[in-house]
Amino acid sequence: MNGAGWGEQLTANVLEDRYGLVADVVEPVHMGTDTINRRVLTVDGLRLFVKQYPAMADLDEVRNAWDMAEYCRAAKLPVPRVWPDVDDKLLTIAENNAWAVVDEAPGRVATSAMTVPLAENLGVVMGRMHRALAAYPLPKRVQHTRWRTASVESAVAKCDTVMARAIRQGHDRLDQLRVDLDQRRADLRTHAAGLRGHLPETLVEQALHADLTRTNVITLADAVTGIIDFRCASATPAWELGRAAFDPRTVATSTEWTACALAMVSAYHSEHPSLPIQEVRACARIALLYMLFSFYGATTAEYDLPREAEVDLKRYWSERQTAISRLLGDLEGLEDELAALGASGGTS
Repeated sequence: MNGAGWGEQLTANVLEDRYGLVADVVEPVHMGTDTINRRVLTVDGLRLFVKQYPAMADLDEVRNAWDMAEYCRAAKLPVPRVWPDVDDKLLTIAENNAWAVVDEAPGRVATSAMTVPLAENLGVVMGRMHRALAAYPLPKRVQHTRWRTASVESAVAKCDTVMARAIRQGHDRLDQLRVDLDQRRADLRTHAAGLRGHLPETLVEQALHADLTRTNVITLADAVTGIIDFRCASATPAWELGRAAFDPRTVATSTEWTACALAMVSAYHSEHPSLPIQEVRACARIALLYMLFSFYGATTAEYDLPREAEVDLKRYWSERQTAISRLLGDLEGLEDELAALGASGGTS
């Protein structure tokens, strides 16, 4: 570790003192908004991922997330192993911070649209995960349901709030953002009530990963090799399914986006047939409502991100706008195809 920076040396010290591991190489990983992340190669050849939590982190929620990750790994899901420290704890306290150490999963976070084989494999993994987590105690943390319960006018008002924030921040594409927000207002007022009116009256709620998006899925050769960064919350399985199946990057940039979504949902239903089929059918509608009521990425300065991550977040906002448009245009046909999944069986 000669010549290492302060953060890298601190990480090496924590690994040796709390885990009995000797670091050979420590590299910063410029991703994530909640933790400082570093990739480590030990002198024994282990490849590890180290997360350093800020002092203000809610450690109970962090511990719950790692507990859920280990529960899913024990269920034979592709979740990297969390290393226990010298006191057999999944989260260690050192140098006034909390730390977690996990094996580095082979592969990488996909930066491009899904392929149909990858979408199908993710559907299998998610179906198995939801089936396993159905027996997990309901977490205290509850995923918000603004997409189902917030007033349309409160979301419309949010457009004005976002625009005012963008002006204060010196947003570099104010004219385009103004166009986007005008479109969002129109879509909310035109479509939100009708979309909600056709949702099932009741929706299953259970323990879920609750942040199972593209950035938290490690892939290699069209297969899922790692599910990371569990949020651990009580939420609706159809919401998590729809959010993954209608990944904005895939919907916005791939001509195969409908094939990807249908492959994922079909594989999911085969693995987890006990989720009521009407909820499986509703996942596209739920994904669309979730996007309509979310303004994440419209402005970015408040997150103090590295340049590369900020560019990706701005792209995410743009892709969401495109995804909303495409889903609104194709929803009826999509729901007809999703309804066909339950024609030969399943829970009604």
